[in-house]
Amino acid sequence: MIEVDLVRGRPANRKGHPMADVRNVVLVHGGFVDGSGWKGVYDLLKADGFNVSVVQNQTLSLESDVETTRNVLDLQDGPTILVGHSYGGVVITEAGGHERVAGLVYIAAFAPDAGESVNALIADPPPGAPVPPILPPQDGFLFLDREKFAESFAADLPAELAAFMADSQVPWGVEALNGAVGEPAWRGKPSWYLVATEDRMIPPPAQRVMSERAGATVVEASGSHSIYVSQPRTTADLIAQAAREADRAQ
Repeated sequence: MIEVDLVRGRPANRKGHPMADVRNVVLVHGGFVDGSGWKGVYDLLKADGFNVSVVQNQTLSLESDVETTRNVLDLQDGPTILVGHSYGGVVITEAGGHERVAGLVYIAAFAPDAGESVNALIADPPPGAPVPPILPPQDGFLFLDREKFAESFAADLPAELAAFMADSQVPWGVEALNGAVGEPAWRGKPSWYLVATEDRMIPPPAQRVMSERAGATVVEASGSHSIYVSQPRTTADLIAQAAREADRAQ
C-alpha cells in the first residue's frame, strides 16, 4: 500500500518521507568503467520510488558522451536529477543545461568551469597527492595498471570485485580527457557533491575546491574513488536529498 503525506498530499516513500515532484534520476558513469557500477544505487533509488535511467557512454569524446546523455534526458517525462561520477562530472556539467535537469549531483567527480577539461584539472595536483596509475596511451586509449587498480580506484571494495573491475576496464579515449566545457550547468542550477575522503584518483582537496567553486551542497564520507559502489546508500541518500531540495526550489 502506498503511504500518503497528509501535509503535501503526495505519496510517501518507504521511509515515510514525502516523494518529491522531481522523480527522475539519470546516472552517468566515469572513465575506465561502465554503467553497471550504479546497480546498488539504482536498486535503492528504485525502492524509494524514483524513475532511474543509467547512461552507457562510450567515453570516446566529451562531445559524443554529452550527446548520449542528452538523448537519455530527452526521454525523461519531467524534472530530473543528473548524477555523474568521476569523468561523468564533466559530462553532466556540459549536458546539464538540458531543460529537464533540475539539479546536478557530483559523486567524487570532476566539476569543471568554462574552458576546463579533465587534462586541465589534473595538470596541477595538490602537493603529496597520489599519482593515478594510468598507463601510456595505447592507440589513443588509456587504461589503469591492473596490478594497482584496486589500491587506486577501489580500495574499499571486496578484492574479487576490484579484480573484476580491473580486468573489465573500458578503454578511456584520450580525446575525452581533452574535451573542454562550454557554459557549466552548475552556474545556473543547484548542485550537490559527495567528497570521497580516501580517494586516490581525484584528490579530496581538489574535490573540495571544485565543489566550493560550484557552490554545491557538500557531504563528505570516508571512501575510495568507487564510493558509489561501496556506499550506495550514502550516494542514494544524497541524490534523494537533491531531488527534495530541487523540488522546493522550483
